[in-house]
Amino acid sequence: MVFSRWHQWMYRGGHPNAMARAINSLTAWVHSSGISRDYLVTLEVVGRKSGKTISFPLAMAVADGERYLVSMLGPEANWVQNLKTTGYQATLRHGITERIRLQEIEVAKRPPILRAYLKVAPGARPHFPVSKDAPLAEFEAVAADYPVFRVETMDSDT
Repeated sequence: MVFSRWHQWMYRGGHPNAMARAINSLTAWVHSSGISRDYLVTLEVVGRKSGKTISFPLAMAVADGERYLVSMLGPEANWVQNLKTTGYQATLRHGITERIRLQEIEVAKRPPILRAYLKVAPGARPHFPVSKDAPLAEFEAVAADYPVFRVETMDSDT
């Protein structure tokens, strides 16, 4: 699949290359403006090394009425590492601005959330070794490799 190879090339080694960073910057702006679908969001976290606010475009999954963010690049993704240094506090933008706290979900509870995530995040599919329509058992086998965080609103500003 050409898209899969292309996408994997853009994230070789689990980190975005220059082209992916440029696309992510533009995508983050679009997501934060609120003109895209409501599950396309921009997560802003303080960089652990630079101390500057860094924006990451993400797809937000909804399962059982709760909102979740998933790291398609695993636990070593920059935004996940930055979150750890901020006490899991960040800003979420999607037409409105929310100060949020992210609560990491235990591995056993991740499979249905991961499946919901892949249904709304086609760009993440090349990074998962399972199909978006796979049975939950297949998601159970990979759940430990993909951090999942429940979004808890601290306050919002319209």
